[in-house]
Amino acid sequence: MIRVAIVGYGNLGRGVEKAIKKNSDMSLIGIFTRRKPETVSSEGSPVFPMAELMNKKEDIDVCILCGGSATDLPEQTPKLTQWFNTVDSFDTHAKIPEHFLAVDKIAKEHQKTSIISVGWDPGLFSLNRLIAKSILPQGETLTFWGKGVSQGHSDALRRVSGVADAVQYTIPNDEIIERLKAGEKLELTARDKHVRECFVVLEEGADQEKIKNEIIEMPNYFSDYDTTVHFISQKTLESEHKQGMPHGGKVLRVGETSEGMKQVYDFSLDLQSNPEFTASVIVAYARACVRLADEKVYGAQTVFDVAPKYLTQLSDDVLRKDYL
Repeated sequence: MIRVAIVGYGNLGRGVEKAIKKNSDMSLIGIFTRRKPETVSSEGSPVFPMAELMNKKEDIDVCILCGGSATDLPEQTPKLTQWFNTVDSFDTHAKIPEHFLAVDKIAKEHQKTSIISVGWDPGLFSLNRLIAKSILPQGETLTFWGKGVSQGHSDALRRVSGVADAVQYTIPNDEIIERLKAGEKLELTARDKHVRECFVVLEEGADQEKIKNEIIEMPNYFSDYDTTVHFISQKTLESEHKQGMPHGGKVLRVGETSEGMKQVYDFSLDLQSNPEFTASVIVAYARACVRLADEKVYGAQTVFDVAPKYLTQLSDDVLRKDYL
């Protein structure tokens, strides 16, 4: 039985709790939170303050870190990997290399295994970009997200001083997608492919114009896109923008295997709940993390480093018989 700890209990943490219940080889040791445990309503799982995590060290095989990429994970993943095998969903693409190096150093020093940047992008989309590129070496790969709620970008909004709550939608340019699939060769910027739409609840007395400018100028998140910011009430946000948190997207590679022989590789996801699906991916990689640790494969890993068979409970014989 793989013994799991959830660190952080927002939307992703709640999704991880649900996912663990669907995996018969896993048990949840507890949810560890910076909030007062008595204020956290879990689905029947024990809740502990973060200070208790070290006291449970011998009972935990892997920690699933459910904090945000903007400020939590860059500090939390290296710190906790001193004592635990860890999996995180760090999704600031531009900073993944430096995050990897920081975690890898700590993990190797302390003989721990950490799989970083797990989810569907980065994660499953990353794998499909690599596979498509390898199969069709001559071509172009583009990734489109949405329409849907981005957890990472929503978290970045909520970190802005004066923002009480927020949700961000990523919206793809469908016209561009169809033109690419038809074989047009386009020189595209990030701004051409997507727009970002933000729904923001302000704290009392917050400077609306200042916050709007801070959002649209935020590097790595909004500055490279056409971004619209709407200021709304908490009631409207809850009723219109927090029901299910849908998302999705596609990895599209258009290439040629010979002159004029066009091939389209199209991997897509259509998700009713972004955090629940992301959590399900992370839980599968938590299984892989423990197996790699058992084999003494220490250091930081990504989805590129993990063989698919490590993700499943099924035996090699069953995989060859039923899935190959």
